[in-house]
Amino acid sequence: MNHLLKKTLLPLIILGLLTFLGLQLNNKNSAPKVVFTTIDGTKISMDSLVALINFWATNCTVCIKEMPQLISTYNQFNKQGFALIAAAMPDDPTSQVLNYTRQQKFPFPVMHDGLSEISSQFGDVNLTPTALIFDQQGHLLEQTIGEIDFKALHQLLNTKLNNKKDSA
Repeated sequence: MNHLLKKTLLPLIILGLLTFLGLQLNNKNSAPKVVFTTIDGTKISMDSLVALINFWATNCTVCIKEMPQLISTYNQFNKQGFALIAAAMPDDPTSQVLNYTRQQKFPFPVMHDGLSEISSQFGDVNLTPTALIFDQQGHLLEQTIGEIDFKALHQLLNTKLNNKKDSA
């Protein structure tokens, strides 16, 4: 009886462990369940949006260089369900982030990750710029460390937002 029990349970235990491992690996490519609190106090969830989370800093030259293109991309795709959330890094002074975003008239939400709560939930992001793009189901589509390839980003957004016109 004991031998029969081992023969039956061992494959079930192995199958259960493999299923658990597969789910854990799959979750690594999924967006964490976070709610962003913007610098003006608004709360934002990424649920059912194609979202780009942009980790940046006011003292990052590449971040500042690509901001006009991020603004343009947001303006072009926002009405089709695209969200962009700019997450300023913890070492960036809040007042500096506020001044810069007001001066540049950012049309998208900005949050300051003062306690590293958001960057840690997205895999301990510590390099700027870092962009993470998620689909409507929260699956990671792309991660870019450094300057974004905006032509490729626009093609991806056209595909994911079911917009077939050329916008590169």
